[in-house]
Amino acid sequence: MTVRATDILKAIQKLNPAEKHRLREYLIDALTASSSTGTVLQEISERKNKNGYRCPDCESEHIVRFGTYSTIVEGEEVKKQRYRCKACKKTFTDLTNTALYRTRRLNQWIKFIECMIEGYSLRKSAELVGNVTHVTLFYWRNKLLASLKQIEIPNFEGIVEMDETYFLYSEKGQRKIKDRKSRKRGGSAKKRGISNEQVCVLVARDRDKMTFSQVLGMGRLTKEQLDKAIGHKLSSDNILCTDSWRAFKTYAAEKGMDIYQFKSDGMVRTKGLYHIQNVNNYHRRLKAWIQRFNGVATKYLNNYLAWFQVLESIQHQRNEVTMNDLIIRGNLIQNSETYDTIRITKFAI
Repeated sequence: MTVRATDILKAIQKLNPAEKHRLREYLIDALTASSSTGTVLQEISERKNKNGYRCPDCESEHIVRFGTYSTIVEGEEVKKQRYRCKACKKTFTDLTNTALYRTRRLNQWIKFIECMIEGYSLRKSAELVGNVTHVTLFYWRNKLLASLKQIEIPNFEGIVEMDETYFLYSEKGQRKIKDRKSRKRGGSAKKRGISNEQVCVLVARDRDKMTFSQVLGMGRLTKEQLDKAIGHKLSSDNILCTDSWRAFKTYAAEKGMDIYQFKSDGMVRTKGLYHIQNVNNYHRRLKAWIQRFNGVATKYLNNYLAWFQVLESIQHQRNEVTMNDLIIRGNLIQNSETYDTIRITKFAI
């Protein structure tokens, strides 16, 4: 019996939304699973070793091949190369000290990256990835984000918009919180306005959409924090567009930079080419996106800021190119995080 394409399309149209969603997930998996993981591993190896092999522990270049190890790629056992440093005698692989280190089923990571781009919860991601718990995926997420947040952005060009935004300090996941009762779903501050209950996040963005976002401290922004965080990315050739907070004006005066300031009252204000609408729109998208987590522990907030920056750079598109690029970029950076270091990390500036 021959099934025509028109018959298939008619059958698809009869599906309910949930059935269409499951069909879409199946087709995406079927079309992308065949080559993703192998391509990713090869690309990581080539880009990490383009200038020759180097020991990740002592930096020696005296490296020899030292057997193989097994991993699972697309359901099959694959042998990957292991190396040995002749100087310190330690062995390593292309994935040593990366987010993927000690991962045995690398194809699960590709599926998890897909879930991260879609913004699925950890529990739903665990169901889709399979054979892994939501707790493990929490650590996978933060291991990868710990690498992504280390990616250096180029220096800013031309007009740079800057504005700070604030998040309530959170100890989500912490047991036996001292000095206050635990909050539910994010909670709210006891004090009105900006106070030391809130965490200051600076967002800076030029007209080429080069973006910096980072936690700077508790309470109001200071020019010292601003200079430490972003001063090396700016020059006197940049023109600043900021809100009316005095720290920006003082900083610009000390650095000999032109500055245009605008009131943060929700009104659209411009002075010709100069405005802060791009950075304010970024704030709105960031706040709307981060609400899905019902509060983020402050000690992990920089990780989530890096996550959102990546999503913005790929325009939240989930396809083979964006998924592969995300996992490759996240594994070209030295990362010695473990489950224990992630769990016991403390908020610090």
